[in-house]
Amino acid sequence: MSGHHGFRRVLVANRGEIAARVIRTCRRLGIETVLTVSDADAGSLPARLADATIRIGPAAAAASYLDVDAVAGAALAAGADAVHPGYGFLSENARLARACAAAGVVFIGPSPQTLEATGDKLAAREHAVAAGLPVVPGGPVMPDASAGELAGRIGFPVLVKAAGGGGGRGLRVVRDPAGLAHAVAVASGEAAAAFGDPRVYLERYVSPGRHVEVQLLGDGERVIHLGDRDCSVQRRYQKLIEEAPAPLLPAALRGELASAAVAVGERLGYRGAGTVEFLVDARREAFYFLEVNARIQVEHPVTEAVTGLDIVAEQIWIAEGRPLRMRQRDVTFTGHAIECRVNAEDPGNGFQPSPGTVTSAVFPAGGPDGVRVDTHVQAGSAVPPHYDSLLAKVIAHGADRAAALGRARSALDRCEIGGVATNLRMHRALLADGEFARGGVDTGYLERVWAGETAGTVLDESGLPADCGASHG
Repeated sequence: MSGHHGFRRVLVANRGEIAARVIRTCRRLGIETVLTVSDADAGSLPARLADATIRIGPAAAAASYLDVDAVAGAALAAGADAVHPGYGFLSENARLARACAAAGVVFIGPSPQTLEATGDKLAAREHAVAAGLPVVPGGPVMPDASAGELAGRIGFPVLVKAAGGGGGRGLRVVRDPAGLAHAVAVASGEAAAAFGDPRVYLERYVSPGRHVEVQLLGDGERVIHLGDRDCSVQRRYQKLIEEAPAPLLPAALRGELASAAVAVGERLGYRGAGTVEFLVDARREAFYFLEVNARIQVEHPVTEAVTGLDIVAEQIWIAEGRPLRMRQRDVTFTGHAIECRVNAEDPGNGFQPSPGTVTSAVFPAGGPDGVRVDTHVQAGSAVPPHYDSLLAKVIAHGADRAAALGRARSALDRCEIGGVATNLRMHRALLADGEFARGGVDTGYLERVWAGETAGTVLDESGLPADCGASHG
């Protein structure tokens, strides 16, 4: 679709809270939605919110949401003008973007060329270097060469990373030469299974560090940023709490991160919404490029809270062939926002997933108190074992970080989910913790303070687990 024509019907090729989120924006814009549903999701809340649904396949993601041909076929069958892929699944899949183009359907996201450049972590790293960004010392591990030589040059500890994907799969920390060959082999096998790509590379393991990312919007000609987010509260590389802006960053460093992100976006001729991820050293003096996520992020609501923008609406606007509707100077930032990811998993039992049926779901109402809840569950909702365990995101916005934190604590106290185990108690404990309240925690923080790997961890008055020994993760 070229020119400045609005979409009439969009296929939402996803599930869960992001599907509900996209459907609501489309409805506000007067766009019809058709939702792809697997057999496990036919009765879901997003299925009831959409104008229509179309069966995409059986419960297993590989045979439904991850089937490029099925998604492209569903877009054609639904008479959709465009496909919104959400996050995860096929959102960064160049094959789907090409299949959409071949079918005459717009892919709401970057071009296939950009998806190929950002999806290959080594190629993305090369683009970052060409754009003048600092990268962590490292490089590809060739199958015929010893990883030991490269590791020796960059220095232990090292990270083994998958070239073809992320999300913690194909990722290993290696602290000495003895474990290197095994870690490379295991990571390569994991990467092949998860992404169909066995290539891995090494980077120096920078620890402690902070995970800070910058939100971009581009129209293929111009790129602007919507500020930064801190995503350092992580467990096994899965983010749990995110906030905007990143706390305790010197103004000069914040400016450098934004400029670096825009430089990468411009080099890629970026179109759509995307995020550039950085590692900031704990002294807040240096930063390194990590990767580009060429899709909307789970944590986008904190950026929406501080900018007042609807990022999904901006994605759609750009995909309709229009130029960005704002310049950098038009983007303003107000206050601070914090998001907690509420998952169906049991922190008291090694974070085991907890599928089942939600028997009760009470969330704080929206309104003037600066609280937003993005969810796809209510009493009676099924939590299938086949997919990510995210149930809801609780987002609190306040005039400053202390106000946002107060609102987030109050909002979490008003949340109640029955029938499945959740990490709500863990979130309440973290938000009551003095170290988190001070701000600027590093990526090792959660493993240090949450020894919730054993059932019945008792919290002392500080809100921390009484046993703060090393966790098993």
